[in-house]
Amino acid sequence: MRILIFTEGTILTHRDWIGLPRERIVKLVKSREGLLGVDHFAASVPIGNCVRKIEAWKRQGATILYLTSRRTPEEVRTIRRILTKYNFPQGELLFRNAGEEYKDVAERTLPDIIVEDDCESIGGEEEMTYPYIKEELKTRIKSVVVKEFGGIDHLPDDVSDLLYCQ
Repeated sequence: MRILIFTEGTILTHRDWIGLPRERIVKLVKSREGLLGVDHFAASVPIGNCVRKIEAWKRQGATILYLTSRRTPEEVRTIRRILTKYNFPQGELLFRNAGEEYKDVAERTLPDIIVEDDCESIGGEEEMTYPYIKEELKTRIKSVVVKEFGGIDHLPDDVSDLLYCQ
């Protein structure tokens, strides 16, 4: 089973936001107050116990793929360093090439499951991945949507149960 997990907002947040209510973080990002400068993403930390959750899936044989919103080589390296620093399970870090949208990455990699947040702070569904995947591929890919900055701790530890999440 291949699981594609979005990074920013789904499993990573800014370290200054730890302990803030999710609704407050969404408000900060919407108002642009929350964007903390050029190194904003370099200060990312895991949300909740997401590392443990992903480790559980990996132990059950899942192949983990991470999808970042970052595009430049340096930004992608930054996210890769964060994943390594916080001991996220090994997995390929994917990003959009020039001219690509998130759906293109998903269609190219064909995961069994996409775990992504609802993009509440940046426009909602129009910023998500799954809604734009070709209809004929949607039947092969399960979408699991979580609240932005809410983490994935509540998702099942059993990877096969992810296929039945609402």
